[in-house]
Amino acid sequence: MNKSKAYLEENKERFLEELIDLLKLPSISADPSYKDDVIATAHMVKKRLAEAGCTHTEICETPGYPVVYGERIIDENLPTVLVYGHYDVQPADPIELWDSPAFEPVIKKTDKHPEGAIFARGACDDKGQMYMHVKALEYMVQNEDLPCNVKFMIEGEEEVGSENLGWFIQRNQEKLKNDVILISDTGMIAKDVPSITTGLRGLSYVEVEVTGPNRDLHSGLYGGAVANPINILSKMIASLHDENNKITIPGFYDKVEELSQVERAKMAEAPFDIEEYKESIGLHDVYGEKGFTTNERNSIRPTLDVNGIWGGYIGEGAKTVIPSKAYAKISMRLVPHQDWKEITELFQKHFESIAPDGVYVKVKPHHGGQGYVTPIDGIEYKAASKAYKEVFGKEPIPQRSGGSIPIVAMFEKELKSKTILMGFGLDSDAIHSPNEHFGIWNYLKGIETIPFFYKHFARLKQK
Repeated sequence: MNKSKAYLEENKERFLEELIDLLKLPSISADPSYKDDVIATAHMVKKRLAEAGCTHTEICETPGYPVVYGERIIDENLPTVLVYGHYDVQPADPIELWDSPAFEPVIKKTDKHPEGAIFARGACDDKGQMYMHVKALEYMVQNEDLPCNVKFMIEGEEEVGSENLGWFIQRNQEKLKNDVILISDTGMIAKDVPSITTGLRGLSYVEVEVTGPNRDLHSGLYGGAVANPINILSKMIASLHDENNKITIPGFYDKVEELSQVERAKMAEAPFDIEEYKESIGLHDVYGEKGFTTNERNSIRPTLDVNGIWGGYIGEGAKTVIPSKAYAKISMRLVPHQDWKEITELFQKHFESIAPDGVYVKVKPHHGGQGYVTPIDGIEYKAASKAYKEVFGKEPIPQRSGGSIPIVAMFEKELKSKTILMGFGLDSDAIHSPNEHFGIWNYLKGIETIPFFYKHFARLKQK
């Protein structure tokens, strides 16, 4: 048993208890009523960083929620790893679909996690994965195994678009100076198939409002004579895809990168069971853009999805009204080279242009970010690959993720350094959904693997 495994075995229960304490705090950044809990979580993260071995920690105020900063500088001449994570979480809704309360963590065994998984909001995204890095630092410090400098930047607004992170970074360039940014906010293909996320999609998120009459109307007296905003909104949304499920917004695909057949073939080497995939989400068949596989549709192709739609009467019983207004929230996942601000403008222009007479349309942009691709020939990727090889006994597979971490592109622009994405979650961990969970095996395996990245990166950087 190597040193890290022995340390993990000795401290396993404490590592779990500390994570569970963190998960009990409902740090929901989207809901102002949880402000005190978000702040309390920031202070807990600061405390844990100091306990793990950071020689300097602080709560850095921003116009929004604070950034928790920590560092351990052992030699200014050595490379520096900057760890990024977030302590805020998604809302728990719909609460009634949780098998146990979202902020009362429980450990349960599952088919994929026979050793147990922690069920709680934020277990995988991102408290569990962020906390792996805190415990990895503890191991390296306690065993005098830290080969380079380390800094932590843990924010509290990732789930609402990291609105103030750019503000913080622009004002703290010297404090955040680094040689590589290390993030665990992604996943791996399977427990026995390690992978490194080499691509992220960008994001454009908007809210639309369709207004008809100046008040709700009686559907008998006015039905058929005035435009119904819900009917109109439904038609407008339906028109955003054609018969091949391609997005119909003019100019939307102008900058979409078309991968070569060689690259697509390399992606196809990743193990994937379509029947297991369908069964895991309770579907009889998959659906998407014609001409692409499921794994291509959710990673290298852009998308447009309605995330919520409402209007009119939705209470018990019947109320026959033509509503005055109808609303929808729409997200577009973008691929590298698509500019999220440009796409937002294209959407707004198109959506307003397809509105019929008789209604008014308003498009409200929310937030967004650029896509990102990590080169696989850099020392960052090579160091991560070597780390996985030592722990898992096999080379990791590079894969592009369908998810978005908009701040990654901003990191490279502002801090001039590359990002490596070492995720340990699984697709089945239900992030952003009821019953989110994170396998104990995955949590501990992350803590075991991360120190090897430091070792290999420090060596490669100093060659």
